[in-house]
Amino acid sequence: MFAHNALQPSKSVRPEISLAMRRGYVADQSPAAFAPSQPHQVVFCQPNKEIYGQGEPATALYQVEFGAVRIYRLLADGRRQISAFHVAGEVFGFEADGRHHFFAEAICNSAVRVYRLPIGADLSREILPVALLALVRAQEHLLVIGRQNAPERVAAFLLDLVDRQGGLPQIELAMSRTDIGDYLGLTIETVSRVFSKFREKGYIRLQGARMVEIMKPDALRNLCA
Repeated sequence: MFAHNALQPSKSVRPEISLAMRRGYVADQSPAAFAPSQPHQVVFCQPNKEIYGQGEPATALYQVEFGAVRIYRLLADGRRQISAFHVAGEVFGFEADGRHHFFAEAICNSAVRVYRLPIGADLSREILPVALLALVRAQEHLLVIGRQNAPERVAAFLLDLVDRQGGLPQIELAMSRTDIGDYLGLTIETVSRVFSKFREKGYIRLQGARMVEIMKPDALRNLCA
């Protein structure tokens, strides 16, 4: 969970000019920004820093300023299941009963805006569409891991990231192949094999382990059809 000395008041930092957004991680359907007058703090997180834990009281909403966050749960057998990734501009921390049911953790060097509950009326008006969008994404994720084979899952994952960054074909992956596997219900070996197959077919171009350029988006969409 956050250390108290990591909290810093913020009134001027804007998601529109954050480092991650300049690199292309822009959530095109996120709120323009929470009201500047809404009291909030910006927390800077190193990789793997826990933001909140499963079972803790839900006392805030969170918006990614830059970097990326994973939402996950540890299964009874010790395996990790990632339920969501959140990138710059996106909001997370919604709970129905006042308690967190998952862990939230920074994937890389990240900054997160923390809006303590209860929130003001200005922010309340923005929450419903954002929460509904999160619900739709969760439902789509269940369809991906429940019905599709490995290439279809990876193709859907890449296309989702393209959509969330505004259609830009070049994706800078904050998450590792292990993270992607835990998100898609695949082994790291399967994820790496699918990436290699997509590269050989010319669907994508890999520039190192983190940079992926989508060369044939229609071919990826056909896999998901």
